[in-house]
Amino acid sequence: MRWTLKPKPVSKTVEALQKALQVERSVATLLIQRGIDTYDAAKTFFRPSLEDLHDPFLMKDMDVAVARIEKALANDENILVFGDYDVDGTTSVALMSSYLKTKSERIATYIPDRYDEGYGVSFKGIDFAQDNEFTLIIALDCGVKAIDKVAYAAEKGIDFIICDHHRPGKELPKAIAVLDPKRDDCEYPYKELCGCGVGFKLIQALASKDDQPVEALAEYLDLVATAIGADIVPITGENRALAYFGLKVINTNPRPGIKALISEVKKEELTITDVVFVVAPRINAAGRMKHGNYAVTLLTETDEFLAETYAKEINAFNLDRRETDQRITQEALIQIEENKEEDRLTSVVYHESWHKGVIGIVASRLIETYYRPTLVFTKSGDKLAASARSVKGFDVYNALEACSEHIEQFGGHKYAAGLTLRPENYEAFKQAFEEEVCKTIDRSLLTPEINIDEQIELSDITPKFFRIISQFAPFGPGNMTPIFMTENLKDTGYGKCVGEDDKHLRLTAIQGRQKIVGIGFNIGNKLKLIQNKKPFKAVYSIDENHWKGHVSLQLKLRDIK
Repeated sequence: MRWTLKPKPVSKTVEALQKALQVERSVATLLIQRGIDTYDAAKTFFRPSLEDLHDPFLMKDMDVAVARIEKALANDENILVFGDYDVDGTTSVALMSSYLKTKSERIATYIPDRYDEGYGVSFKGIDFAQDNEFTLIIALDCGVKAIDKVAYAAEKGIDFIICDHHRPGKELPKAIAVLDPKRDDCEYPYKELCGCGVGFKLIQALASKDDQPVEALAEYLDLVATAIGADIVPITGENRALAYFGLKVINTNPRPGIKALISEVKKEELTITDVVFVVAPRINAAGRMKHGNYAVTLLTETDEFLAETYAKEINAFNLDRRETDQRITQEALIQIEENKEEDRLTSVVYHESWHKGVIGIVASRLIETYYRPTLVFTKSGDKLAASARSVKGFDVYNALEACSEHIEQFGGHKYAAGLTLRPENYEAFKQAFEEEVCKTIDRSLLTPEINIDEQIELSDITPKFFRIISQFAPFGPGNMTPIFMTENLKDTGYGKCVGEDDKHLRLTAIQGRQKIVGIGFNIGNKLKLIQNKKPFKAVYSIDENHWKGHVSLQLKLRDIK
């Protein structure tokens, strides 16, 4: 691991904030690293409020979208709520459809089939709308590039409202309204909403026309928080407030579908991390292994008994997904070894039978073993389809663009992309991709990096300090869990490997008179570094250990040297 200590903020700024907030210097430093450098900014950060949400009508086309929906409701038009098959898409569809059903019975939902229709707005979905006399489609988490599809719908007399958060192309679809804070001509103050967040802004605007305050929409925020966590958008600004109150709903009064998914989690309070690792994979598994409709059905169900039945079904899809991706990962690792490709700078693997729904997960898992840009291919019709994943700091989208002569289609962003190519071009593409990465990657990026917020002493770790940094939550991009480094540590002599295959390391770190237990997952191989009371330094986060009713602070070790 590469350890990178973040630059120290200007001393005067730290001292001024420390004085204004009456906190320790290390807390003030952590806040300034997150862009919080005044008393008022800190107040908003520590005490989020739904009143801090921006006026939805600041978003370009919001007034037009609201007017068109109001007209459709007044005229008893059939409205189709359309969304992608992933977590952001299915939560968006659940949010919009359940809100509109409080105003009309003429609301239906449509999720495209991952394998038959692919990502985003589909011709098949528009044909379904025409066949069933829908005159308005509200597309969520997709559509900002669907120029030909929106034109096709217009020919059939179907209007489109698009709620998206992806970067638009040079031209926008000719929809009634295109709600997307990333539009160049949109002056909405916060640009990082997920698709479900944009959907929430639309229902906030609709509700305001009925003189409903935003607090009346709190019941929908469990969906928004789930989408924020799953879509890995920054948990800053407006997203922070939405996630904060969404977690409150999840922990106090979640909708029956989410309640059923979290029923097996034995924790007093769920965090965004729990949502990402418990709720999101199960919702995603529906679209990966079966159909995204199962997720929407679960998330919109109001009967608790039925929700539990649907959740069991989705849990079964998730178990199937887990077994499938573990098996394919093993097969891919064997392929890399057998082809003697350990020394390459890329991993590109293919088998015609691999499940298309999990190849993105497999690509991420391969990076855990071989930390380098990775593509996993499978057969898709008469072509090969792949998911690409990258390492921090390397733009895989640009690398694919440089190899585009071998590719049929590709799309995505810096760290994740998808592509298709003809089988006869696979070997040429594989070689071209390796050559492009060799030519352009900084070799240091092939070693995983840990960004360290601050160097502290064990004596700095007090219950009060932990209480304050716990209030930095919810954590996520833009506001990650604080990571600390401490030097000149020794183990008591009782450090040992624990867990299956001795994968994990448990120790008690001592510095002066201070000592604290540390647990390091998947670093059992570092035991020799701490034996015989050899001095070491550690990188860690701080959390609580609950054991037989006793609560104590512990170090969650990320690495030791």
